[in-house]
Amino acid sequence: MRIRPYCPSDCGAMAELFFNTVHTVNAADYTPRQLDAWADGQVDLMAWDRSFRAHCTLVAEESGVLIGFGDITADGYLDRLYFHHLHQRQGVAAALCDRLEKTVEGPVTTHASITARPFFEKRGYRVVKEQQVERHGILLTNFVMKKPR
Repeated sequence: MRIRPYCPSDCGAMAELFFNTVHTVNAADYTPRQLDAWADGQVDLMAWDRSFRAHCTLVAEESGVLIGFGDITADGYLDRLYFHHLHQRQGVAAALCDRLEKTVEGPVTTHASITARPFFEKRGYRVVKEQQVERHGILLTNFVMKKPR
């Protein structure tokens, strides 16, 4: 596996990976309606590209194929962390997180899904609060989590 900085040409593959990951990995914890609201397949690639370029964004590749990505803001908000369903529990997320967390000095905050909560807890993040977020009129549960430094 190779981790490298984001390139705008990665954006389409990242949107596809995001959709597929949400609809496979998160299916055990969310209803089909919630999954469709979370990832409807209609990513605004220009907006995502702007966001990825404004953040520290890294991608993980294996044999030239994108298998994961993550991004963090300068003030420590870990915005997105997604990786291919066939690469779960293989260290992809941990490797991306390790690199992303090192780019900021203070605490790191994220909004973790039900599915991702145990991963972040093992990394030292603690739940600040459970919340309901609305996507396309559908409520989804996630957790504001913080890793102190």
